[in-house]
Amino acid sequence: MGDVEEVYHACYRRLVVQLFAFTTDLSEAQDVVQEAFARAVARPRGFAGIDNPEAWLRTVALNVVRRRWRRRRVLDLILLREHPLRDRPDPGLDTSTDLTTDLNKALDAIPRSYREVIVLHYYADLSVDEISAALNVPTGTVKSRLSRGRAALAALLDGYEVARA
Repeated sequence: MGDVEEVYHACYRRLVVQLFAFTTDLSEAQDVVQEAFARAVARPRGFAGIDNPEAWLRTVALNVVRRRWRRRRVLDLILLREHPLRDRPDPGLDTSTDLTTDLNKALDAIPRSYREVIVLHYYADLSVDEISAALNVPTGTVKSRLSRGRAALAALLDGYEVARA
């Protein structure tokens, strides 16, 4: 259990920041990172056999978020057609706080597939190849999504110039 505790102290905040940028919901980000750590604790050997525990945790947390979003979409389509759910529940944060920035709002407004690669590349500092492996998509798809994501952000943010990868 000691190795999980060490990884928790080393990575928790960084993972929450990355997932917050992805979800734009602080409580959801904290929750999915906690769930990823709970899955690590539930493993019989903890992080034994895992080369990069932080990358493993990030992948697990991203998969948890995706699963939750799929479930919400299905629930919206099947059960609540007349009163659709919002994409994500209200995070309960005052939108005037420092936590909700123009960038977070812009990230929330772009398609999830673009947000995903933008966050992994710029917040998690992963290479295109690492993102490709984490998301199980071709590197060309990652590059395309990065380019389109930057263009989408540029359209939403004043004074932001599209950088070339």
